[in-house]
Amino acid sequence: MKKHVLIFAILFFSLSAWADSVPNGYGGVELGMSFEQVKKALRDNLDFGYRGDRDVSLLPGENRMLIETDASTYAGFSYLERCWFQFYEDKLYIITINIDREKMDHYSIFDALCKKYGNPDSVSPEKSVWKNKRVTMSLERPLTLKYVDQERFDSLQKKSKVNPTGTEVTREMFLEGL
Repeated sequence: MKKHVLIFAILFFSLSAWADSVPNGYGGVELGMSFEQVKKALRDNLDFGYRGDRDVSLLPGENRMLIETDASTYAGFSYLERCWFQFYEDKLYIITINIDREKMDHYSIFDALCKKYGNPDSVSPEKSVWKNKRVTMSLERPLTLKYVDQERFDSLQKKSKVNPTGTEVTREMFLEGL
């Protein structure tokens, strides 16, 4: 009996450590970095094709910025295409990396991610998702890798929700009463 408990404990802690191993970024760019830290990391990694401040945009809303890079034009040797880095209050919270489908295929990336991080938490025809408490990493079709700071993303979603109108509330009340 003690032997089974020990094996279970080892397996549980191994799987827990594996689940926490979901990465929080790629190529030296990590979620939670400041705007200036990301710009420096992009300058240091030529694979992204970062050209400097001309790749920076302000997004509608308070304290939101975006860096968009084009590796297919400015880093022809890279496996990457367009990449987006979204910030809120000077913190990176979403990384979106489009991968060049002429140089790489979905299965090769999926297989590499499974070998490194285990099987995905969810799989659908559109995407495979790995997550831990802080980060959601998804491989989306046709060939996009996305990293999301889940806490910051959820917080922004809650802030952006519009309260239902009176008509919507009464409609829901009617449907619930059926």
